[in-house]
Amino acid sequence: MAVKILCATTIGIEAHLIRAEVDLAPGLPGLHIVGLGDKAVEESKERINVALKNSGLKPPSSFHKKIIVNLAPADLKKEGSGFDLPIALGFLCATEQVSLKNIPNHCFVGELGLDGSLQRIHGIAPIIMAAIKHHEYANIVIPRVNYAEASFFKDSIRIIPVENILELIEYCEKGIVSDIPAIPDAPSITPELDISEIAGLESIKRALSIAAAGGHHMLLKGSPGTGKTILAKALPSILPPLSKDESQEVTAIYSIAGLLSRELPWVTQRPFRQPHHSASASAIIGGGSNPRPGEISLAHRGVLFLDEFPEFHRDVIEALRQPLEDGVISVLRAKQNMTMPARFMLVAAMNPCLCGYYGDPKHPCSCSMQTIQKYQRKVSGPILDRIDIVVQVPRIPIANLLHHKNTQESSFLREQVIRARAIQQERFRKNNIHTNSEMGLNNIKNFCAIGTSSEAILMQSEKQFLLSPRAIHRILKVSRTIADLDSSDSIADIHLTEALQYRDFTM
Repeated sequence: MAVKILCATTIGIEAHLIRAEVDLAPGLPGLHIVGLGDKAVEESKERINVALKNSGLKPPSSFHKKIIVNLAPADLKKEGSGFDLPIALGFLCATEQVSLKNIPNHCFVGELGLDGSLQRIHGIAPIIMAAIKHHEYANIVIPRVNYAEASFFKDSIRIIPVENILELIEYCEKGIVSDIPAIPDAPSITPELDISEIAGLESIKRALSIAAAGGHHMLLKGSPGTGKTILAKALPSILPPLSKDESQEVTAIYSIAGLLSRELPWVTQRPFRQPHHSASASAIIGGGSNPRPGEISLAHRGVLFLDEFPEFHRDVIEALRQPLEDGVISVLRAKQNMTMPARFMLVAAMNPCLCGYYGDPKHPCSCSMQTIQKYQRKVSGPILDRIDIVVQVPRIPIANLLHHKNTQESSFLREQVIRARAIQQERFRKNNIHTNSEMGLNNIKNFCAIGTSSEAILMQSEKQFLLSPRAIHRILKVSRTIADLDSSDSIADIHLTEALQYRDFTM
């Protein structure tokens, strides 16, 4: 009778529960693995043989029988070395070296070292999340080195960390677990730059706080040296902390990407990603032969900062259309169509022209009008249409720099943002969204009603600037956020007119 062991695999950023079925049959001796496994799964045969032998157990090579391992369902691609442990355990049970009678409802994942130790695997967070959703399984056995990351979920599932294959056998037969490692404190990361350290630019800081409060996409335009980059880097100092659910989402993505460690076992601060403009589409969007999250997914629930925006490859800029609109990215690789989360807040920065000084009061521009238009057209209309807030960053007067004093400005703005986010959380408690920027058409109709005078203002703007329906919807979303910052139940004319100021009617 076949032995069945529950395990898991990850595809993209999602985990799928798998059954490792092990049986002995007459035939050519050896360990045979079927079920659409990749190269790492195929190589597990050698690791299992040596690991069991070095642990003083009988390996598959010592049995003169055909050992068949089926990873079911067979139509789902299996990737990674995390199948070593369940396959080895299934073999030990099938050959009556171990019994699982005392430990039902368990899931097993882990890579075996040649000495029988269990090695760290990527993707432990989404695997645990999948096991939690499958209520039949209340326990999961993992490598001890993954425990810091896994401990984030200890209130939802029983986690059994083991050091090696012999510890696993002791647990299976006696239910004994060696000392569980101490749970590390939640990592605390201080933002690289505090917004209170930046002199002046009050109108830009106001725009940043609106973007932060509603999760709106933003474009900073200005000459070199005006402070676009430091403004973007100061944004995390006024963002609210991740909620527990958001933290689990982001931790799962970073787990798949292999970016977690004992020092940073889970993500508690909103991500801030700043890829270089030479980055490829695969690096930004994600994918590869074994699809992994790109920068836009690593920025999920946080900030994606694209400095020198027009210098990014055209295919990278245009690929942002779907995530800017829907908060997800679809990646097609090796006949697999995967959807990865990408609900980030885009902050892009750009110069107004190739030389950088078009419109600068102190430096003459050396570009022709044709060159200026060509440079600005690198950011297409459909992309600009998806950006809610566009601001021109002026040069800071030298007197402001010399006499600037740090204030509690960041604390005040952060409190404003958190209060506005709380209003949105209450507003959308029955919807599967978090911020105003995520509102769909029905939400806009329900929550962005405006008065007669505001309608007249909006209609006049639509006629004058030929606003698209998408642009109008985004103006209403920003208006709703400005009203939330004012703790106003309704959108007033002043909220709408301020939102209109943040549209770019020049490019």
